[in-house]
Amino acid sequence: MGSTPTPNPLAPLRDFITGLAALLDQQPDEPRILREGGALLARLVARDDWLPDAWAQPHPEYYQQHLLHCDSAERFSVVSFVWGPGQRTPIHDHTVWGLIGMLRGAEDSQPFVLDAGGRPVPHGDAVRLLPGQVEAVSPTVGDIHRVNNVHDDRVSVSIHVYGANIGAVRRSVYAEDGTRKPFISGYSNQTLPNLWDRSREVAQS
Repeated sequence: MGSTPTPNPLAPLRDFITGLAALLDQQPDEPRILREGGALLARLVARDDWLPDAWAQPHPEYYQQHLLHCDSAERFSVVSFVWGPGQRTPIHDHTVWGLIGMLRGAEDSQPFVLDAGGRPVPHGDAVRLLPGQVEAVSPTVGDIHRVNNVHDDRVSVSIHVYGANIGAVRRSVYAEDGTRKPFISGYSNQTLPNLWDRSREVAQS
């Protein structure tokens, strides 16, 4: 009789990815993606014992966007955003649906809309995300925001899921005077976590 298999520490992330892929296989509409995909992401960020340290390290000057997984058909990507103390994004858009789940620390997301002159103006209050909470963005539910680490003395980490290979998507940042600058974010990392190593599980089964 075999011993209990040792799971890959990244099993929660692997389970999230397979669950989201199965959902997208059903070709759901966006409201269902945001609702059911959001529930899957909430389950993932409800625990903070799976993200490797290599993909949770801050940069002293700017936030990091680490690719954790990209679907082979580029239907979605999963990234860890690592915020150093006090770091924040410019005002920016996404152009695709997205889900943001808070893993550790906290962040504020200030929504914006463009006025008649194309200038970004705050739209409602900032949304504070705490560990385990999930927020959605998209061109249909609100796509322009600015995000910052709430904490000035410690790192915050959030897990973002987008309906494309987000590092290759043409997007925009917005100056307060309405000037719009295109950008493509890319990723901070050159390597990926090994989600799919089942060797220990198989050897011990």
